[in-house]
Amino acid sequence: MSSPASVLPGAPPSASPPGAPYRIMVVDDSAVIRGLLIRSLESDPKIAVVASVGDGRMALNALARHDIEVVVLDIEMPVMDGLTALPQLIAARPGLKVIMASTLTRRNADISLQALTAGAADYIAKPGTTALTSADAFKHELVAKIKALGDAKRKSAGVAQPSASVRAETARIPARRPPGSQPIALRAASPEPFDVLAIGSSTGGPQALFQLLANIRGAVNRPIFITQHMPATFTTILAEHISRSTGWVAAEGIDGEAVRANRVYVAPGDFHMLVAVAPGGEKTIKLSKAPAENFCRPSVDPMLRSLAQAYGRRLLTVILTGMGHDGLRGGEAVRDAGGTLVAQDEATSVVWGMPGAVATAGLCSAVLPLAELGPYIAKSVRRSAA
Repeated sequence: MSSPASVLPGAPPSASPPGAPYRIMVVDDSAVIRGLLIRSLESDPKIAVVASVGDGRMALNALARHDIEVVVLDIEMPVMDGLTALPQLIAARPGLKVIMASTLTRRNADISLQALTAGAADYIAKPGTTALTSADAFKHELVAKIKALGDAKRKSAGVAQPSASVRAETARIPARRPPGSQPIALRAASPEPFDVLAIGSSTGGPQALFQLLANIRGAVNRPIFITQHMPATFTTILAEHISRSTGWVAAEGIDGEAVRANRVYVAPGDFHMLVAVAPGGEKTIKLSKAPAENFCRPSVDPMLRSLAQAYGRRLLTVILTGMGHDGLRGGEAVRDAGGTLVAQDEATSVVWGMPGAVATAGLCSAVLPLAELGPYIAKSVRRSAA
């Protein structure tokens, strides 16, 4: 007998009309959670749940029958778990966007990070069954992620976004704007050597971080500050994965910790990570429970504001793939302080929200593919040492 993945066609069984809602599949072994997720998602008119199944094998079978764009995939399921199903789903439907969903445990956080390296586009920590009924923040985050990934998928295919009216299904497909075709004004980089590297990222960020940090290992000996949109526990695991996969000494920032060279500091979940400057000039990490910014804590903006104040023209900032516009206001502070900001380009970003915001605002000195960001940073180091 053929495996479930081998019998799936290489193209959707039927294409949905342009302007139709994003087509979603929910995969979770709990019928109660599936029902709650479906009601939450379909409260948004731009989202339609076209399949709902209880394990990975059923998901593969459903993929053969439905034109699906985004999958919300549970990790722990009988018959075939999410991590096993993930590569088969992606192989069966190239371009499929998958969001891993798991309860907030250390083990599931570790599996979620593994899933991102295996091709998942994003992750979300789901509350328990009881809490899910009133978890408005979770519902808002899930809907936002689905729409961002659905938007990115349709842009790459030149397909119309969901229209305000179901009647707009007959709307003509607009011509796609090729990545990078919008004029972007670049500004000169700071002539000063940089003393610190700051990185902001969200959707698709962990994968991009692993590649970027591996590329600059050995070429950069400055402290590196990272704010990645993640909850607590997940940021702990992220720092551990950075250490294992890139060779950097990485850990969550600790309140009051002195900033040291050749270290990677990850903003811990549920805290903004800032830098304070003592009267003698010593720089230390400060963790803040100030209100969320851009619906996020940690947020990139407060980190960049504090670093711009502490380092001025000697700050180099990189904005990687991510939804929303976190980093835009902080990027303005970097510019005003004379620092340098660069962004990942649209073609290599999972979602060109955060990097697109700073790029189109004219804050950047370069907008580059992910593979070229490392050489750009390394060149900046060599120029600083000259």
